Amino acid sequence: MRGTALAAATMAGVLALAGCAKDTGGSNNNASGSDGNAGSNCITAPKPPAAPAAATSSSAASGKVDGSKLKVGLAFDVGGRGDASFNDAAAAGTDRAKSDLGVPTVNESTASASESEAAKQQRLEQMAQQGLNPIVAVGFAYAQSVKAVATKYPNTKFAIVDDDSITLPNVTPLVFAEEQGSFLAGVAAAYKSKKCHVGFVGGVNTPLIQKFEAGFLQGAKAVSSKIKVEDEYLTPAGDFSGFQDPPKGNAKAAAEISRGADVVYHAAGASGKGVFDAAKQNNALAIGVDSDQYNQKTVAADKDIIITSMIKRVDVAVFEYLQAVAKGDLSTVPKRFDLKSDGVGYSTSGGKVDDIKDVLDGYKAQIVSGAIKVSDKPAK
Repeated sequence: MRGTALAAATMAGVLALAGCAKDTGGSNNNASGSDGNAGSNCITAPKPPAAPAAATSSSAASGKVDGSKLKVGLAFDVGGRGDASFNDAAAAGTDRAKSDLGVPTVNESTASASESEAAKQQRLEQMAQQGLNPIVAVGFAYAQSVKAVATKYPNTKFAIVDDDSITLPNVTPLVFAEEQGSFLAGVAAAYKSKKCHVGFVGGVNTPLIQKFEAGFLQGAKAVSSKIKVEDEYLTPAGDFSGFQDPPKGNAKAAAEISRGADVVYHAAGASGKGVFDAAKQNNALAIGVDSDQYNQKTVAADKDIIITSMIKRVDVAVFEYLQAVAKGDLSTVPKRFDLKSDGVGYSTSGGKVDDIKDVLDGYKAQIVSGAIKVSDKPAK
């Protein structure tokens, strides 16, 4: 998977507008990179048409909802609150439910990297026994346990993030189009790379994380026929320590940078801290994931090299689920949180992608319209 030169993908629906990107001259350090100095050397695709003016999302603006009767259980994945990524996004959703809906109780518990299936099931069962309702399980690793416990407690409502394999009436899936948001991360990486050489670091080699990889590869290839990509995982499927090993993330990212990558995108949970550290130590750039990592306190020392993050709005999904439970109408929860529903996207904190925002929004519009189909399986 290392150092593979990726061929260009022909962009369906892209209109032939003027050449590469304009040189804004807005770069004030080597960590921001304008699309002038990057695009002139690397970008080979025509610039996409501008996105239409976006309609304001109204996902949360439909009157006051009373959540004061909810007692919520939140079962974190590996890393828990403070991972600056996936789990923190879920926590932000319950925090918002407390402030906006008046939810009085949120009991949290966190999985360990090596715990057994029985331990996961016990965690959920204890929550159900305590009368917590609804219970939100953060991560596909809970699928088997959610199915078992939800069957035993049919009057307790469950939601599970990143899994839609359970068909029980009291289980609501919260799933995302990670590949769509990651496509935009790939476009950003190609535009910001001075060497036309980028990298991907996945935490655990599972179908879910492959969706991030797939979108990133497709986005980078869509804008450049010259792009080279370093593409690696920290651990194989079944070994979830890849989401909680910053030193390994550091070593892997440093190796990719040593081979020429100067922008690295991670989908590695808490291990992403090591990726950011490696980028800063080696004069490279990085792209965060799940949360707007530029604003995360636990990675604040590296914020100057974080150019954007692929935002997976687990916070929005968790909040909208809890709001729907409080209203007694789960039909309002989207079947899939994608670019169209603003369930995924990209961050602009720090202003490091302001000069290519029109490019990113143009590709976003084409994905939303269906002109671009983003695969959820990596094309090598």
